[in-house]
Amino acid sequence: MPKDIQAGQASQVARPNAPKSQWLFPLDALRSTPSAGSLEKQLYDRARGVEFLYRLGSSLQLPAPAMFTAATWFHRFYMRYSMDDYHRQDVAASCIFLATKTEECGRKLRDVARVCQSKVSGKDVAEIPDTSKEVENCQTAILLTEEVLLEALCFDFVVESPHAELVDLFNSHDPDILAQEYAWTIAHDSYRTPLCLLYSPRIIAAACFVLAQRVVDGPNSSSLDSRISSTPPSASLPTPPSNKPPSPDRSRFALEYFAFNEEELTSLADTLRILIEFYSVQDNTMHPHLSTIATIPAPTITPPQANLYASFSRLSGVTPADSSRPDTGLGRTPNSSHGGQTPEVNDNSQTPNGNPLDSSS
Repeated sequence: MPKDIQAGQASQVARPNAPKSQWLFPLDALRSTPSAGSLEKQLYDRARGVEFLYRLGSSLQLPAPAMFTAATWFHRFYMRYSMDDYHRQDVAASCIFLATKTEECGRKLRDVARVCQSKVSGKDVAEIPDTSKEVENCQTAILLTEEVLLEALCFDFVVESPHAELVDLFNSHDPDILAQEYAWTIAHDSYRTPLCLLYSPRIIAAACFVLAQRVVDGPNSSSLDSRISSTPPSASLPTPPSNKPPSPDRSRFALEYFAFNEEELTSLADTLRILIEFYSVQDNTMHPHLSTIATIPAPTITPPQANLYASFSRLSGVTPADSSRPDTGLGRTPNSSHGGQTPEVNDNSQTPNGNPLDSSS
């Protein structure tokens, strides 16, 4: 067995006895949150809230990890408080402001409020005066919401990210730069879903890696089922010498690295299903590149489950009063050294090793 896989498995030795996180919930818990309305509408508003959070954090030039931490807190908050009582934009702004303190990338409250007001009003931040009544009201809303946020989080600020797991995985594997870029960007988008509430970062990281490899390999490559099955596909079939190794070999590296058991493989299949379903409900007229992921058949190794999502184009008309707020749709992921817009690769993005990505790839 390769040493890098042995190292990955060794790091998981203590995992079976680890205590279950209070922040991981069964899927049915999403249907029992304090928020009123359908689950489809709640997930739509969660996605809009994280999109607003990303835009706010990017304008404040926050590091990507701070935004991922804030996005996780955003989802955790709404497991204990209602969307009807706390608007997603107030909660997103409070999560960002708190993350600037815990992640040591401090920003002044007034600066956060000005940028927030800029996003809500659609004006350039330079047009928002420091002393405006709107900025004062925004500051008050952020501070009041932050008090409730701290209570909801039980002052538990520790957040683990699938991105850290991806870095370890990338460093232990022969680099496929394009697949790494896709995996990194899909991990960004995972925060627009409630996956951080349902599965561990290593499950989400593996799902992003497998899905990215499937995108790179193309529509005629092996299915997701074959890539995540508990037993690898038969190696007895002849392979022409001029061809690359069967695609599942690359995908299965993540399964071997993390040493998943049968229960975790089921969670991996469910994670892939949720990601694909999320992409499938986006407006493909606005984001035609998403069809590459949206049309991938989801794994079938787990029993069929009811859909979580409804078309975002249909849901965007549910609350006309909110439609003017500029946080709808699937926009840009946070600027970082990995990936840009989903799932297209930004020409200026870098590989996980910090090297510029060759745009000719």
